[in-house]
Amino acid sequence: MAGVFITFEGIDGCGKSTQLRLLASDLRLRGLTVVTTREPGGTPLGQKLRAALLDVQEQVDPLTELLVFAADRAQHVRKHLLPALSANRVVLSDRYADATVAYQGAGRGFDENLIKQIVELATGGLKPDLTLLFDLSVVESTVRTRRRLKSKHTDRLDIENPDFHMRVRDAYLEIAKAEPQRVRIIDARYSVQETHAAVKNIVMPFLQERGIFGEEQGAKS
Repeated sequence: MAGVFITFEGIDGCGKSTQLRLLASDLRLRGLTVVTTREPGGTPLGQKLRAALLDVQEQVDPLTELLVFAADRAQHVRKHLLPALSANRVVLSDRYADATVAYQGAGRGFDENLIKQIVELATGGLKPDLTLLFDLSVVESTVRTRRRLKSKHTDRLDIENPDFHMRVRDAYLEIAKAEPQRVRIIDARYSVQETHAAVKNIVMPFLQERGIFGEEQGAKS
């Protein structure tokens, strides 16, 4: 069995982190060895970079933000993702390179070719086998984010204006349109349970096709 790399993407409040945890639990119950990770912050170095990048008190220049995210990804790929995939693990990552295209490319307005070059340099060409894009309106995202911030610490991306998040959402949808075989859109308006069912309807057949487990296991709910 070869390793499998699945990424979870979407604007703030879309529920991707919750869905990653639920899917990881399902797969482990089926006997798979699952590695869960995130960007930024998937390595010890990345955790330090994440703290600096997302601190609302830190005034981070947009180019600095782009390059630090790239540095985090380079470390993540080489020290965590590649070793896990080489060991035939199923790797689930909360954000990856599509986030840079959406947030720093469309959101911050960096040139598309520059973004492509930096992504290629940081990833070394490593692309996800499957990406789940949790699509949500900016209005609903704002409602959910405000609700979440009552109990959790905010970060710089949480407090960006609606136009920024609209550009990010549009960019994600363009990525999905350009790569429909890799990127699968999931309507994130519904309950956690309904969204989780949609995730399983995509991921279980995909893993079955990859030979990760047999038909009987893939059919389990």
